[in-house]
Amino acid sequence: MDRNTIIGVLLIMGLLIVWQWYMAPSQEEIARQNQQRDSLALLNKKTTEKVPSADTAQTTAVSPQSTGADSAGTILQQANFGPFAAAANGSEQLTTLENDLLAITFTNKGGRIKEVVLKKYKKQVEDAKGKVTSVDLKLLEDDKNKFEYFLPIPQLPKGGVNTGDLYFRPMKTPNGIAFRADVGDGKYIEQTYTLSPETYKIDYALHMAGLQDVLAPNTSEISLNWVNYLDRIEINTNYERNYSTVYYKIAEDDPTYCSCTSDDTEEISETPIRWVSHVNQFFNSTLIAESQNFKGAKLETKLLDEKGVDLKKLVSSIKLPYDGAAGEPFKMAFYVGPNEFDRLYAMGDDLQDVIPFGSSIFGTINRWVIRPIFNFLSGFIGSKGIVILFLTLFVKLLVYPLTYKMIYSQSKMGALKPQIAALKEKFKDDAQQQQMETMKMYREFGVNPLGGCFPMLLQMPIWFALYRFFPASIEFRQAPFLWAHDLSSYDVIMRLPFEIPMGFGAHISLFTMLWAVSTLAYTYYNSQHMDFSSQPAMKYMQYIMPILFLGFFNSFASGLTCYLLFSNLLNIGQTVITKNFLINEDKIRLMLEENKKKPKKKTGFQARLETAMKEQQRLQAAKEQEKKKGNKK
Repeated sequence: MDRNTIIGVLLIMGLLIVWQWYMAPSQEEIARQNQQRDSLALLNKKTTEKVPSADTAQTTAVSPQSTGADSAGTILQQANFGPFAAAANGSEQLTTLENDLLAITFTNKGGRIKEVVLKKYKKQVEDAKGKVTSVDLKLLEDDKNKFEYFLPIPQLPKGGVNTGDLYFRPMKTPNGIAFRADVGDGKYIEQTYTLSPETYKIDYALHMAGLQDVLAPNTSEISLNWVNYLDRIEINTNYERNYSTVYYKIAEDDPTYCSCTSDDTEEISETPIRWVSHVNQFFNSTLIAESQNFKGAKLETKLLDEKGVDLKKLVSSIKLPYDGAAGEPFKMAFYVGPNEFDRLYAMGDDLQDVIPFGSSIFGTINRWVIRPIFNFLSGFIGSKGIVILFLTLFVKLLVYPLTYKMIYSQSKMGALKPQIAALKEKFKDDAQQQQMETMKMYREFGVNPLGGCFPMLLQMPIWFALYRFFPASIEFRQAPFLWAHDLSSYDVIMRLPFEIPMGFGAHISLFTMLWAVSTLAYTYYNSQHMDFSSQPAMKYMQYIMPILFLGFFNSFASGLTCYLLFSNLLNIGQTVITKNFLINEDKIRLMLEENKKKPKKKTGFQARLETAMKEQQRLQAAKEQEKKKGNKK
């Protein structure tokens, strides 16, 4: 062989040696393989032994303890669970803790909460005929739920143990319960729950004593897998679905949340997290880190079949810091209860932000203006519907200066209606000239045609805030008023044998119908003094809009449609009183004539507007001239 061939052979042999060395199993893997092989060999030996006689076989069937099946099972448990094999075998035991607000059922399988009953609240169930019955309201109750830690242990087939597969030993404490899974030699994992009177907060701690030699080397964190199938609690499940998701708070930031209307995943790696909350429309289950922050999390929300029994599936994979040498318990707290603002606010860490009042200026208005006013009125008014009436009256008085300006501007426009009609007649064949002359008249008389719109725009933040306030406030939940049984849901005056699309539903809301009728009446009254010559389509659009919104409001919270109805009635009253008793039409006309006599100074906007209109008029005239020349040819 030549030199190149020899070098090639040597390189190939070298690569084979390196590959064999790299692919060879480690000592830990060899030990694990030997353990599994020995376990399977012993299992085969036990299960293939010949039964000596029929009498012996009958005795074996009656006394399974004498068979090799248990031994084989023990070996398999040892192989799968390692030092926690003893805790892998047992039976489920339930324990209850309760105070005046909660009744909590725990299971020793996983040492977790199995269900929570809220004593002060009820869940309403509606049958096919519309009959409503009340049942206990439960959270965290679904059998598919999980709350388990993964303990990384070397040489086990799955790489570790899930605490959800272990049977913990329950130990009652003076006002709580502890669940412990022992390894031996004083080593164990323990979960402790403590419940105090008159609170929805459950003190919770995870203690892993002496496990630094059991867990994988260099373990610095423990993973918690929390799976929660949200139950359908409210009758109006469409809005409940849209207000249910996972909220979380990064330690030095404001709370935020996963998408409410679609599947979503948020991964927060190596970032301190203060709390994670699984939120229904009016209730939440929140895990709060107290001794130190969580190290990170992966949070998911998944939409489920709208016709299924569950509302949503929420999954939170949370990382807990672990310092094996310290051996100190990791202290946490569970809040499982209603979205009561004052109670959540008192707990700190911005937990009240799980209430979907909205963000930005709208949420601020709801939290610190509308809500305090509502609470003040509720202090001496029992009916939530009457509180809405007084709340509406307060808002109307608050924005009345803007309403007055709007009505005053409309009155000035109404005073110019004869002159505008004359301009229409004079320039009926020239729409552009008619518009230019109208704008000129407005400037001469000092009238702003948009003056009635600006005050309305300034009120929009309050309207949008109230749109979020009613379906988010638990105070309206199951609160009756007149024919409405629940102001947080839609009211039903009639059920339909079919469903109308576009969100209308298979029912008719009387509050919504009355709102639409009052809106049309108010619109007709106002339009008698308005000029739509420049935008004739707006005259008809203002009547079409209430009809279009019927589909939206028919299935919305009746507290809002009740507010809108009261608002329309008060608007009509304010307008009639202001126009007939507070505004003098004769004085307005005299003022307009005085304005006409004053020298006018064009604003930059008016000058640019007139220039643009003149240029448009010139171009139109040029086009018509070209058209005439073409016709002559």
